[in-house]
Amino acid sequence: MIKNKEKNKSKTNSSVERKFYGKVAIYVTFLAVFTSLLHIWMNSMSLMIAIKRNAIHLGFMLSLTFLMYPASKKSPKDKPSVFDWILSIAGLSVGLYIFLTYDNLVERSLIPNRLDYIFSVLAIILILEAARRAVGIILPILSICFIIYAKFGYLFPGMFAHRGFSWARILTRMYLTDEGIFGVTLMVSASYVFMFILFGSFLNKSGTAKFFNDFALALAGRLRGGPAQVAVMASGLMGTISGSAQANVATTGSFTIPLMKEVGYEPKFAGAVEAAASTGGILMPPIMGAASFMMASFLGIPYIKVMYAGIIPALFYYFAIFIMVDFEAKKIGLRGMKADELPNLKSVLKKEGHLVIPIIVILILLIKGLTPLFAAFFGLIAVILTSSLRKSTRMNLKKFIEALEEGAKTAVSVAIACAVVGFIVGVVAMTGLGQVVALNIIKLSLGKLWLALLLVMIASIFLGMGLPATACYIITASIAAPALIRMGVKPLAAHFFAFYYGTLSAVVPPVALTSYTAAGIAGAKPIEVAVTGFKLAFAGIIIPFMFVYSPMLLMIDISLGKLILAIITGILGIICLGSAAENYFILKLNILERVFAFSAAILLVKPGSITDGIGLLLMIIFILCNVIRNKKYNKIAEGSN
Repeated sequence: MIKNKEKNKSKTNSSVERKFYGKVAIYVTFLAVFTSLLHIWMNSMSLMIAIKRNAIHLGFMLSLTFLMYPASKKSPKDKPSVFDWILSIAGLSVGLYIFLTYDNLVERSLIPNRLDYIFSVLAIILILEAARRAVGIILPILSICFIIYAKFGYLFPGMFAHRGFSWARILTRMYLTDEGIFGVTLMVSASYVFMFILFGSFLNKSGTAKFFNDFALALAGRLRGGPAQVAVMASGLMGTISGSAQANVATTGSFTIPLMKEVGYEPKFAGAVEAAASTGGILMPPIMGAASFMMASFLGIPYIKVMYAGIIPALFYYFAIFIMVDFEAKKIGLRGMKADELPNLKSVLKKEGHLVIPIIVILILLIKGLTPLFAAFFGLIAVILTSSLRKSTRMNLKKFIEALEEGAKTAVSVAIACAVVGFIVGVVAMTGLGQVVALNIIKLSLGKLWLALLLVMIASIFLGMGLPATACYIITASIAAPALIRMGVKPLAAHFFAFYYGTLSAVVPPVALTSYTAAGIAGAKPIEVAVTGFKLAFAGIIIPFMFVYSPMLLMIDISLGKLILAIITGILGIICLGSAAENYFILKLNILERVFAFSAAILLVKPGSITDGIGLLLMIIFILCNVIRNKKYNKIAEGSN
């Protein structure tokens, strides 16, 4: 779903995705379509064991990666090189090898032979190279460091030292079992993630993205800031079906960014609004980012619980972006769009409203307790059937093939990230590194929860500077979340804390992949969009602290009265932090007002009558001061006139 030209600004890949022509294009399309159909069969009708399904998934994803992504900027952009074709075939072979020989390996009691070791080494090299091309250099380097740590642990100091493992043990663990490459991360990618990406592709081809844009424009176009608020709403709606920040930018940004520029927003701000808003799509139920499915697997809970837990944090995040955009619109004096520039809401619902039926089908099936795979499969069927209700949305054979192709291609980067992160997860399990880091976090935080949360937040943000959201969550959840759980944080809250900050990695400079994608559409400098986008998302940075201290915000142990109070104080805290970050309320804040606003936001996070009372008092003071100063300025302005 991400256009080639929109990836040009990305700094995480060694080069842009290829655009194919002629026979090569036909082959790649065939391979992608076959991959999607194969995954539909594996996840809906097959009784294949997980490791074999994961192996097939890896093989086809590797094969597509070496065809889609060139090795360097100097490589041809319209066709694969001979070396790429060799790697593509080799990538497919390392997946098929496990599929074809795993039963024999089990009969040998998982005792490898020479050929097993050869394919193990080949698989590791191919995955690292595929990750370098599709995800960026940081994750392969990090994975290599973890593999070195597994081998030479006895050379590390203090608590980090361990006896070390043989190369034979490492190769066996990483490739020949389901505790390394083919572990939970790739399992989730091969099943839930792929199916929901495919579901999003079908919805996109049926015109759902256009419906969301029209619907958001009809509802929010008249608000202050107009198209910017449309971008926030449209990205939130797209987030319900895509779970991909970059896909959101590509679909909604191509419409909203030009509109924002037309009404007066600077290109860098227009791109930043879309980047920050689209990032929240990873948090938005029912189809959240890939990491949410990982979370359900790590915690061993139904996905529906993760989905419920995501509702309030997602709404809080979009409210935070809405507030930041509104303050900016006030600051530069923007107004909403005129009525004759907006589509009619009734007309939009009449012509395209039926396109939400598949999303309702997904929701109903998940709420009834059916598996995400079951829901995704019937969601696909619902898209095909409901889109045919109107001629304008009906999917012909061409759109059907394009949806299958885009689904497989969009899944490539996620699958490769999940495969390479398997090295890290495997090493953490082998060495007990997670427990070591957990003990050190507890020690460094002096047993103070707020300090431990701050340390984990900083670690997550630093990881986000080099990793995609899914990889960032997996590493943080594997290493840092155990520390929070040991300190009494609910497991779901601890993992959601890591998930949330992993999500923000999409707008954390210098990588900020979502911001670079938006910059390509806005025609702005990528780093300026990234910095501005992170500033816009800053009001949401406080939200994870809220649900750690008030787990009811994640639908845990709900008490209605306390939940309502937590929501109210959360909203007020977001407003205060947004005002402090944007340095504006009714007019520009002075230093004291800004300090009061920031302090109020921090105090409103922690539940308790004292902290809430002081936070509310500081909020009232800073608002009153700002209002009084505004009245004085107005009187002076009237007097001068």
